[in-house]
Amino acid sequence: MPGFKSALDKLVGRQKMPRHAVVLGAGGASRAVVYALITEGFQRVVIFNRHLHRAEALVKHFGRSAAHMELRAMPWHESVLEAELAKTRLLVNATAVGMKPGETPIPAELLPSDLMVMDLIYNPSQSQLLKDAAAAKHAVMNGEHMLLHQGARSFELWTGQPAPLEVMQAELDRARDQGLRQLPIDMGPNASGEGDATAPDQAASPTA
Repeated sequence: MPGFKSALDKLVGRQKMPRHAVVLGAGGASRAVVYALITEGFQRVVIFNRHLHRAEALVKHFGRSAAHMELRAMPWHESVLEAELAKTRLLVNATAVGMKPGETPIPAELLPSDLMVMDLIYNPSQSQLLKDAAAAKHAVMNGEHMLLHQGARSFELWTGQPAPLEVMQAELDRARDQGLRQLPIDMGPNASGEGDATAPDQAASPTA
């Protein structure tokens, strides 16, 4: 998924790309994120979802393409989350938890040091998760950059022309100023590139 990869490159910057990641959620957005992490050469990716069977189904979906790395599903328990976060440098929230003021999928006290946090939510522009992570001096990014570049890629596929990124960014800025509405972050049936025939879910909240 080019939008996520572009956002990941911007978040990491000049640092060495991490190889371990924790992904929250098991819906369509998570599927796209996991596929991008696989193709980026990550060595270990752990998926958490309130309904473990959904995370397990996502792991099974990527069975062949993830054969070279460790892709695991784990139950959503704070002790397990804390242990896995201590081993990783990248946390991606692909759930809808955080769209309401004050709600977060991860309590602030569970966030370890030296973490990069990406929240696919872009409304609000800074979710509680990102506020907590920024307060702990972690590198953070919301979903706006990914939204922009995913839209740009769609434009290029439909028109065969380079996307007018400056114009698109200006429109995104204007929409934000007027009260940007969070759209579903389901990336579509082919977001993973795996040709899944079933319609993917919207990014699932932990209670979904």
